[in-house]
Amino acid sequence: MPLSEHEQRLLEQIERALVDDDPKFASSVRTGDRRLKARRKLQLGALLVLVGLALLIGGVAKLVVLGFLGFVVMFAGAALVVLNYRSATGAPEQTSGAAPGGRGAAGGGRGSKPRRPPLKNRLEERFRRRYDQ
Repeated sequence: MPLSEHEQRLLEQIERALVDDDPKFASSVRTGDRRLKARRKLQLGALLVLVGLALLIGGVAKLVVLGFLGFVVMFAGAALVVLNYRSATGAPEQTSGAAPGGRGAAGGGRGSKPRRPPLKNRLEERFRRRYDQ
């Protein structure tokens, strides 16, 4: 639902006031800035993986130390990619620590599959059923 002209003017005034009061905070909460930074880190991570792979292959042929350095660079690049993937692509966040039945529809999101109980609870239930029979 689009905003009315009055609401758009109010929003622009609030944004200007925020930028005037605290420009550092205003730049940190802009949505475009975070994605752009995350994409750059993602690209840097991919580049590090490729450079690390080249060093690893070169290290196998020549020096073991160079191969080890290549592995470390490749691992750092992969870690950078994994840590920034969600922010860079806008993939939805997944809540992993929520208790089943804790928040109901407020925590789920898109109406996907109902949450399964944790593995520990399922295994305990199987164990109980096995010995009850």
